[in-house]
Order: sequence, then structure tokens, then C-alpha cells
Amino acid sequence: MCKARSFACATWRLVLLAAITSFALSSIGTVRAASLDDIKKRGYLLVATEDDYKPFEFVQDGKPTGFDNEMLELLKKHAPFEVRQDIIPWTSLLAGVSTGKYDVALTAALITKERAKSLDFTMPIADATHYFVKRKGDQSITAIKDLNGKILGIQAGSGLLQRLPELEAMLAQTGGKVGKVVEYTSYPEAYQDLALKRTDFVINTIINLKALVKEKPTVFEVGLPVSGKSYPAWAVAKGNAELLAFLNGFLAEQKKNGTFAQLQEKWFGQEFPDLPGKWEPEF
Repeated sequence: MCKARSFACATWRLVLLAAITSFALSSIGTVRAASLDDIKKRGYLLVATEDDYKPFEFVQDGKPTGFDNEMLELLKKHAPFEVRQDIIPWTSLLAGVSTGKYDVALTAALITKERAKSLDFTMPIADATHYFVKRKGDQSITAIKDLNGKILGIQAGSGLLQRLPELEAMLAQTGGKVGKVVEYTSYPEAYQDLALKRTDFVINTIINLKALVKEKPTVFEVGLPVSGKSYPAWAVAKGNAELLAFLNGFLAEQKKNGTFAQLQEKWFGQEFPDLPGKWEPEF
């Protein structure tokens, strides 16, 4: 058993989970996923959003808010049917869509090769290059080489885990290696342990880390990139082409009328005008 949560253990668990998921999905197929015609006939689209992933989706004063939730409100006005929402933990979200429990993962899911085996993704909604965050003023980490052997915090089941080989390669060039990897159910837990010095750094996308530092500037500071280009998007079950086209049409309309850029500026602090229409991931 892997008790030490090293990089090798994390990679082994990721491969095992992928194999189990792939087997399960091959047995289930996409027959349980509702097509666009099915959705029209029953009269509603069921979307799942995350409960705590700032600035994309989170709950504040009992109300769901963030970039994706504002886009969801626009989708409700755009769709010719009712749009229902379930707010659930991240760990259940993508599996719920791939097995047909939900129609859409309306969340900032990183597009990865492994996920693309069971899911289809809309056009990207932002840039999600991975960076590390450290405690404010921690002078023991000023460059990538300083991450050698240090304790890393990351969300369990995250697409960022699949990009850890990039950081491993960066460290190998300096004679270092990835240290212990601690996986968390949610990022707030990971940030809390970082602040309490139980870990040394956390990896997340640049947008999420900017939001974290803006909220707690005396506690955390953003470090350097630890991956190549990466993009998040909404997801549907593999092969659900008409529903995917419907969602891409909605997103294209919001881009054309300027709303998409306005919400990016509001929630991310910047626009991303050069996002690809489709992303084929390397990892």
C-alpha cells in the first residue's frame, strides 16, 4: 500500500483509478446519457456545478456565485427548456456526467487526455496554466529548484495530478525531484494546511491562485508556472455531440455579444481573447 503519498504513489493511484474508471465506463457506455432530443422531450437540462472553487463556482451568503454560475444564469435564459442545477463536491462531478446522472459538468474542468476518453469538452473558458503558491515571505522557495523534496498539496482527482510529470522534469534538470504529495478533497483544505506549515506549496491554476492571493494577500503569494498550456472547459458525456454543439453555440454567442469577456474581466481580472476554439491536450 502507498502510505507515504509520494509522487510515485500518487501516479500509481492515478493510473489505477483511470483503469477502474475506464473499465466501468466501457461497461456502461453512453447509453444512459441524455441526448439533446431527450432533454427537449423531458423538458429540462440537469447541470452539476462545484461547491467551492473560486472564482469559477462557490457559495457566498447561501447563494451560488462565480464565473460559471453567472454563465449558468445566462444559459437559463438562452435554453428553450428548463435548466436545473445540482451543487456537489468536485470528486463526484465528472463521474456523474460520464455515467449519465448529470447532463453537463458546468465547471472549470481541465481538459486532459485521460478525461477525453469518457468526456467531450466545450471550447475553453479561460487559461489554466498551473502555478505553485507558497506562504507569504517564504524565502526557502524562490525558484523551481527550491521545490526539490518539499511537500506538495493538491486536490484529489484533479487534472493537475496528470501534469505533475512536467514539474518532475523541471526538477530533474536541476538534480531534484518531487517530494511527498498530499491529496485533498477540496482546495480550501489544501490552502489551510499550507498556511499551517503542514505542506510547503500547493499547485493550482493561475486564475484560482490569483483569487486566493487577492483574498488573503498577507498569507499567500503566487510562485512560478509548473506546466505548459492548460485550459478548462465544460464537459458532457463522450459522444453527446448535439448537446456539445448546443453548449458551444451558447458560448460563441456570449463571446460575440461581449458578455463572455466582461465576465472574464469581472471574475478573473483579465480577458482571454485568444482562447482556442478546441483544445487537444498533450497530457
